[in-house]
Amino acid sequence: MSRAAARVPAGLLLAAALGAAGLPLPAQADIYSCVNARGQRLTADRPIAECMDREQQVRGADGSVRRILPPSMTAEERAAAEDRRRREQLEERTRRDAIRHDRNLLSRYPDIERHNEAREAALEPVRSAMQSTDKRMEELERERRQLREEAEFYKGRELPRSLRQKIEQNQVATQAQKDAMQSHQAENRRINASFDQELARLRQLWNGATPGSLAAPSSAAR
Repeated sequence: MSRAAARVPAGLLLAAALGAAGLPLPAQADIYSCVNARGQRLTADRPIAECMDREQQVRGADGSVRRILPPSMTAEERAAAEDRRRREQLEERTRRDAIRHDRNLLSRYPDIERHNEAREAALEPVRSAMQSTDKRMEELERERRQLREEAEFYKGRELPRSLRQKIEQNQVATQAQKDAMQSHQAENRRINASFDQELARLRQLWNGATPGSLAAPSSAAR
């Protein structure tokens, strides 16, 4: 047997012989082959440890290449590849979410009139609450003036306990209404800011921007 033939796996030699004789090929294990760092071609019936840092061809019994075994990665390389895969998946989800978000916007608000109607509907409960708070503060102010007039009768003397309690209750209730008004005003600003931001995006979509092509939409909820 020549030196070159000695380097060929027995499985490949047998396959060649049977093929030449026209006989069916027996089931054989895969044959792995690669060229190592020194330029030598190696073959084996299992992955070749010396070639773990480079790709290996996996051949069948008939000598044809069935698949390519990629180089094995180090722990650091696997971690980097996994991190890259997660980033790509996140970017793809973000892109799909942006497309869905923009299409929903266009479906919900085909024109500015529809968007203005939605803004007014969202602001209506807040405006109603602000009116109720204003009305309550006016009532408390009238009550405060009456209590002040009543307290004048006791000028220079200690106020009756019941009167002191009414004054304190009025002060507490007035502060609560002031706090509520500040909250209503903040909510009013938030809703308007959200609709303003949404309208700016809609204007671009109405003018032909492709859904999902704009910057990621704000997550601010109404």
